[in-house]
Amino acid sequence: MTSLWGNPSSLHEYGTNASDGLKFARRQVANLLKVPENSFFFTSSGTTANNTAVFGVCEKMRREGNRIVTTTIEHPSVAEPVKKLEASGFEVVRINPDKNGKICEDEFFSAINDKTILVSCMAVNNEVGSVLPVGKIRSAVRRNKAPAVIHSDCVQALGKIAVTPRDVDADIITVSGHKIHALKGVGGMYLKNKSLIKPHILGGGQEQSIHSGTEATPAIFSFGAAANVAGDVAANSAYVAELKKQLLQGIENIPCVTINSPEDAIPYILNISILGLPSQPIVNFMSDKGIYISAGSACKMGHRSPVLTAMGLAPEVIDSAVRISLSRYNTPEEIDYLISAIKEAAQKYGKKQR
Repeated sequence: MTSLWGNPSSLHEYGTNASDGLKFARRQVANLLKVPENSFFFTSSGTTANNTAVFGVCEKMRREGNRIVTTTIEHPSVAEPVKKLEASGFEVVRINPDKNGKICEDEFFSAINDKTILVSCMAVNNEVGSVLPVGKIRSAVRRNKAPAVIHSDCVQALGKIAVTPRDVDADIITVSGHKIHALKGVGGMYLKNKSLIKPHILGGGQEQSIHSGTEATPAIFSFGAAANVAGDVAANSAYVAELKKQLLQGIENIPCVTINSPEDAIPYILNISILGLPSQPIVNFMSDKGIYISAGSACKMGHRSPVLTAMGLAPEVIDSAVRISLSRYNTPEEIDYLISAIKEAAQKYGKKQR
């Protein structure tokens, strides 16, 4: 912000210095994803990356077919573009999860046919932490002779599970910087081939015309720095898994607390309900104690969670649901403090299950 503040598209000294910084940050994020540098493009957020992927593929591929296969538990930045495409004439097949937030593979894969041009499936659900079968989609696409492009929203997965084209096996992978502790306001996308999409954000041709607009270099540099210190994914996950285990053991016997995340969810996300206490008052109660959690998806404020609704949970469970997000920077002492706060909230305001 103080030394590389030039516009990376400008051809003077400050511009070329910023351009060099941009290239360096791109290399850092590409290394985390294990992709070639020239296949990764910065965007202004995970939302713009997802919009670019969904609209870009469908506009490019509309002569090949008109079916989109996705799930009912996608992030709004995928679900809303798909809804708009459906209103314009595309056929959309949405697969519901089971009560654990899992997608039935047979049902999902059988929905892919020779008219399917896009299969969009998140790698990890952002509200309950369930892991979706993205890596198995490719074989279904080939088996059903679909021309489909595979897109995976990996915003919640990056830095938490292995997110590479080999692990996810998607043609397009979208990510966001702030989920790995970078500044807010930067995302990105890996494209197996630039020709997969028709650019959606038009303008001056930045990012090889995939996402035009002057790059937000401070946020981008922070994304590169965060990617560079992301550490060992497996080791970090093992540490956070111990924190989650400690948390679960501390709250498992509280009568009015229910666990909404599946047992095999990633350790970084735990969705719970304190029955009798609506979500926002829980958030406020915790905030007063210096504990910061969210009511469902932080990007869908004030609405009943479509994810928990699709899972078929009872309305009182959904209306009391909160999402606890853990990171490798949390400590066992913080978990103990969180447990005591949950116990206090449950004792004061909770309703015992019948």
